[in-house]
Amino acid sequence: MSKRNRRNAGNPQGSRDRDASPHRSGRPSKSALAAAKGWIWGWHTVTAALANPERPSPQKLLSLSPPDERWAADWPQPQIVERPELDAHLPKGAVHQGLAALYPPPDGESADTLLARPDKPLVVLDQITDPQNIGAIFRSAAAFGAGGLIVQDRHTPEFSGALAKAAVGTLDTLPFARVTNISRTLDAARDQGWRVIGLAGESDGEIADILDARPTILVMGSEGKGLRRLVTEHCDVLARIPMAANVESLNVSVAAGIALYALAQHRRP
Repeated sequence: MSKRNRRNAGNPQGSRDRDASPHRSGRPSKSALAAAKGWIWGWHTVTAALANPERPSPQKLLSLSPPDERWAADWPQPQIVERPELDAHLPKGAVHQGLAALYPPPDGESADTLLARPDKPLVVLDQITDPQNIGAIFRSAAAFGAGGLIVQDRHTPEFSGALAKAAVGTLDTLPFARVTNISRTLDAARDQGWRVIGLAGESDGEIADILDARPTILVMGSEGKGLRRLVTEHCDVLARIPMAANVESLNVSVAAGIALYALAQHRRP
């Protein structure tokens, strides 16, 4: 295997994701997302926010139809509007299922709070910037029993819009924390007995052989550059996902789902 392929084999961040470009995938443009700042949409996304006691009341709540029997009695009543008015608040093509809400972004918890719960694994995202990738990782983390996500504050998009839609309600059910310094957070985790595993294609160890039942943090790098050198130095070990030689890389959210599933198998009673 060539040196280049060896670096990228099993590396979800070995090259820029092919589906990360809005021009190729039909995703909303940056200007459209900016216009929709603070809005969330879709039935599961909005109702999970309404059911979250940590959320304030939405600033606006718009629906194409009156509430039905699924609407909880303690939820605020939506404003009934026509489709053009609802569409005007959201990115073009947003699949809103007739329901949207305007919220301030959720605050999350402190990293110390998440690190105090070693019974479930955590996922750390090192400067992942694609909102749909982050939302998909939220969903996988919730599905496979993770205790929460930790992201870097400066290089992470707002937790609303396309990110919230991709998370399908798990943004309001899975704890998360935004931190200033990933490396410092990993140091604190290791001091408290967490094992920190970074996913990187240059590792010689396959993830299935490296995982165990100890309190574990999985660290995922950015879509383009992968794990930063300093963050890598603060991991206990690196692991790769074995792949066919003719596949250059995996989407980071797919890689996270695979790693979380593999970890869940080690943690079964």
